[in-house]
Parts: sequence; structure tokens; C-alpha cells
Amino acid sequence: MVDRISALAGYYRTGKFGILDNDTAGVILEDIRGLDLHQIACWPDTLDAVGKLVAKSAGCKDAPTPGKVEVGKKASVIRVEPLKWWILAAEAPEIDPEQGSTLDISHSRTRVRITGSNAAEFLNRHMPLDLREESFPVGSAGSTAIHHVGVTLWRSEQGYELFIPRGFALSLWEGFVESATQFGLEVV
Repeated sequence: MVDRISALAGYYRTGKFGILDNDTAGVILEDIRGLDLHQIACWPDTLDAVGKLVAKSAGCKDAPTPGKVEVGKKASVIRVEPLKWWILAAEAPEIDPEQGSTLDISHSRTRVRITGSNAAEFLNRHMPLDLREESFPVGSAGSTAIHHVGVTLWRSEQGYELFIPRGFALSLWEGFVESATQFGLEVV
């Protein structure tokens, strides 16, 4: 497999920026490198069968329902559309073409993790999703847009995981760095 180079390579400057509260940043941004991401699609009549294959390949009890994520023993599974899943950190299972298809999309996305006490407020200045705990708890996923760019957001145990199309990653990153300084920013 070809080594994946982040779309942010060469533009990624670590440090603390903006107004910090007791040397603590309200927003922490991190480029998560080495993305291993596969998309699995099925047909309406093969949803259950392919869902079982997806869950088994990730080490999950069940495949997630739309807008949810299951974290298994081998990988995480994100239900990005009614008939599509993404498998994060594992190979896609072998699927009969009559049941569905798989596609390695590792090189097509940049993964940015957003954490910190102001992470949800920061993200809500960029996307129209209700990120309050009762509406978007850990294990939730959603497809939305930032400046007309389609993105996928997963709220993981570690924070908000944002999957950005590679060609737009740098321009969105630059906007994030600039707008996050109002909360105090740390790039790790």
C-alpha cells in the first residue's frame, strides 16, 4: 500500500495561539494521520446480510443504524448513509457484487480531531448541526457541510472526528485555525 501523506503536510504548525485561559486552549485541533478508511455500499434487499458482514469484520455485535457509530474490537463502523458504512482502521470485508461493493477511500479524506472545552461551540460556528449532548451524544455521526463542502462528523470518545474531502482540507484548516484563536487554540 502507498504511504498516505496528509493534505495538511507542510502547513501544519503546532503550538498555542490566541487568548488562552490559564495557558489552556478552548479548542484543540489535530490532524490524525495514517487514515485507513473503506466504504461499503449495499442494495436495499441486501442491507441485513451486508450489515452482518460489516459488523463481523469490525468485531462489533451489530452494524450501526443511520447516524450512529459502533466501535468494535478490530475497527469502528460509521453509518454515513442509509445504505453505506465506513470502516475505520480495518480492511473491508469481501462482498459478493450481487450484495454490494467496497471502495478504499483512505486517500480521499483528511481526518481532523477537535477537542477542548469550546469544541462544540467552535464547530457550531461552521456547521448547522445541533451538537448538544442530548442531540449528538458520543457515538453519533452526521453528514453536513462547512462552507458548501460536504463533511462527515463523528463524536467519538476522544472528541469530534471530522472527515474532510482531501481537496478542501487545507482551506478549511486555515479557516479553523483563524477562527479558533478566539477560544484559545492549541494545535497538537
